[in-house]
Amino acid sequence: MKRLLLNYSMLPAFFLGVALCSNGAGQTAPPPTSKSLALGLVATTHQREIEEHFRDFVFYLSRQYHSAADAEGKVVVAASVPDLVKLLEQSKVDFFLESPYPTYVVNQVHGAGRLLLRRWKSGMAEYRSLIATRKDSGISRLEGLRGKIIAFKDPESTSGYFLPKFFLQRNGFKLKQMASMNAQVPATEVGYIFADDSEKLFDLIFAKQVAAGAISDDDFARLDDQKKASLTILGQTDLLPRHLVSVRKDLPTAASDRLSRILQSMHENSEGGKILQKTDQTSKFDALPGGEEAMRRRLLETFFAPDRK
Repeated sequence: MKRLLLNYSMLPAFFLGVALCSNGAGQTAPPPTSKSLALGLVATTHQREIEEHFRDFVFYLSRQYHSAADAEGKVVVAASVPDLVKLLEQSKVDFFLESPYPTYVVNQVHGAGRLLLRRWKSGMAEYRSLIATRKDSGISRLEGLRGKIIAFKDPESTSGYFLPKFFLQRNGFKLKQMASMNAQVPATEVGYIFADDSEKLFDLIFAKQVAAGAISDDDFARLDDQKKASLTILGQTDLLPRHLVSVRKDLPTAASDRLSRILQSMHENSEGGKILQKTDQTSKFDALPGGEEAMRRRLLETFFAPDRK
C-alpha cells in the first residue's frame, strides 16, 4: 500500500517526555456502538480494493465483538497518516493496523492512539533492516560508506527507509538525499537515493550503481543462495514487530480488552483462521513483547534521533 507521510524528521527535544508519558489516560469516549466496528488503514491508491480485502476481517471481528450475527464492520482507508490521526481523534476509527514507523507517528508523535497487539503479517513476528553491499565493492564496514551513495527502498517504507536511516544517524552518519546516482557526496556524509521497490534496489546493488542498499531481512531471505553469497552485510538494525495493532486513545479499556481477546484467539477459530490467511497471510495476533510501555520505549529509541536530516 502506498502511503503519504508527512516529514516528521525534526521533533522538538521536549517531545521525549511526551512520547513516553502519553498513554491514553482519561478515556471518555464510548465503545463502538450500533453493532459496528471501524478499522483504519492508510493508502494513497487502490482504496476500494483495500476496503474489499479487509472486509471479511473486520466483519468477523464486529460479529464477535458485538456477539451479533447482524453486526457490521467498516474499513476506513485514509489517504495519509495525518488523515488517520484526524479519524481517530473524531472516533470515526476504532483501531488500526500499521508498520512500526507510522504507528509511532500516530501514537507517540500525535498521541491519537495506543498500542494493543503485535500482528504476524506474512507469518512474521518481527523483522529488521540490513545494510548490504557487494563483496567485491571494496567496502567492509559502515565507515566505508562515507562520501558514497546508498539506496533506500522508498520514502514510505519502515524497513526500507526509516529503520536504516535512523540506525545510520544513531551511529554518527550524516545523510543527504542526492538528486542522482552521479552526484558528488561530501567526504564526511553519506548520500542516498530511492529505488522505489525492492527489485530495483537489488539491481542497483548488484550492478554497483550504489555503494550499498538498505533491505529487509525478509527480502534478503528470498534471494537465491548465489546472490546471498555475493553480498556483505555491513550492519543490521534491531528487530521490531512486523506489524502492530493500535486503538484510538479514548477507547475504553473494557472495549480494547475485548477486542484484544478476540484478535488473539482468531487463529484458533476455523473461520477466523481462514480469514487471517487471506488477509496478508496473517498467522495470528499476540501480546506485545514486554508489554505496551516497553514497546513504546523501543519505538521511541528506534525512531527518535538528535539529528534527523
